[in-house]
Amino acid sequence: MLSRILGFVRDILIAGTLGAGPVADAFFVAFKLPNFFRRLFAEGAFNAGFVPLFSDLLATRGPGAARAFAEQALSVLLLTLFIFVTLVQVTMPWVMQALAPGFIGDPERFDLAVTFTRITFPYLLLISLVSLMGGVLNSLQRFAAVAATPILLNICLIAAVTLLAPYMPSPGHALAWGVAAAGVVQLIWLSVACQRAGMGLTLPRPALTPKVRELLRLILPAALGAGVVQVNLVIDIILASLLPKGSVSFLFYADRLNQLPIGVVGVAVGTAILPLLSRLVAQNDQPGALHALNRAIELTLFLALPAMFAFLLLADELILTLFQRGQFDVAAARATAFALTAYAVGLPSYVLVKVLAPAFFARRDTRTPVLVGLVAMVANVILNLILMQFLAHAGLALATAIAAWLNVALLSWILYRRGDLAPDTRLIQRLGRALAAALIMAGSLWWLKIHLSPWFLGGESERILALIALVAAGVTGFALAALILRAITMDEIRAALSRRR
Repeated sequence: MLSRILGFVRDILIAGTLGAGPVADAFFVAFKLPNFFRRLFAEGAFNAGFVPLFSDLLATRGPGAARAFAEQALSVLLLTLFIFVTLVQVTMPWVMQALAPGFIGDPERFDLAVTFTRITFPYLLLISLVSLMGGVLNSLQRFAAVAATPILLNICLIAAVTLLAPYMPSPGHALAWGVAAAGVVQLIWLSVACQRAGMGLTLPRPALTPKVRELLRLILPAALGAGVVQVNLVIDIILASLLPKGSVSFLFYADRLNQLPIGVVGVAVGTAILPLLSRLVAQNDQPGALHALNRAIELTLFLALPAMFAFLLLADELILTLFQRGQFDVAAARATAFALTAYAVGLPSYVLVKVLAPAFFARRDTRTPVLVGLVAMVANVILNLILMQFLAHAGLALATAIAAWLNVALLSWILYRRGDLAPDTRLIQRLGRALAAALIMAGSLWWLKIHLSPWFLGGESERILALIALVAAGVTGFALAALILRAITMDEIRAALSRRR
């Protein structure tokens, strides 16, 4: 949550400084490429392969064998990524033609995108090493240091746009260097955390040991299966580059808000459930694994449903209040809100993917999610090409949402057929109650929004106060409705707080 709050501060500063012009479009493409791999590796593919193997060695052969495996994986990963990053740096103009073909006819945007991406792309190497160390710490049940790494990225970008920008050719240059610096800071941070956890890693000579080869076999398909949402977002960027100027920026700002519940709920629950399911599966505790997955689904939807309704109802108010200032004008705010509304349709599915995919990874099945991911990606491309004709950039966002729901439906059906997902009575009852509570909240928000609408036509202070009132009313209304309908109980809240203490 702290990371997301700082992320909003960062995005507000970027919106006010860059707006939605050519420099903004170029930076967001440059930021998307390594950021895509960050989400893919840090939150998906690498942990999907590494955590079950590391956890198994830790439980069966002890910390020494687990550390040796982590060090072997680290050295091979470093060598592989160094070669890959160097190759992409050399061929960056051709890579950019593939990533943003719409920039080719605009020399200013194209040249800026190539320059910015050459600065930001080494972040991929650094953040992938961070991902490995994060997998080690998560397997040791130490989640805080890993969860805090995005905070460091936000701090670096805030410092870049406020302190470094005046000394650079453009604020986009400063932000690109901020991304590169963040990778170094995050790597140092987790290196120290591993040392403190008694799992400091060295760099042996790279060797494709049997365990490393098994890890690579698990990672390659998992990269697509776990990251289908991110792959779809990159496809959106490619197609958005073909639309009028600003389209890339509209999608970026909308996705930043959309990522709040995904990061706070989906990634957090998915990160915690993978080592838990891996341990239960290794112990052949199928009832325990089913119970854990049901509770994870219950928790994610309990928090995602009200967020979806809030975004659907308050997209204009959120974007106008958070971003409309400086270079970010009313037209840009309206266009961004349109994209946020489309993204919000798929919000529960984005977080469910983070919970369902670990149910496959814990059983060392990365093949099935990749096949499902391919089906969803094909559907996304087809829907993109159709919907962008009618809804422009928002059509790309809506296609992503529909494809994410298809992904969830297929993953759920396969798990159910295998006996690895069996919704229990509590899950069914709680979801019905959570949906009812979210609808009650939506009704109260709609009524209050109508009465506060004049405030959003006033000054910035009036908009901020009105948005605070809406958010407070939404949170309070949902909490009360959930307690009254028993979508959650006070005993459960007290028990959770007691365990946390």
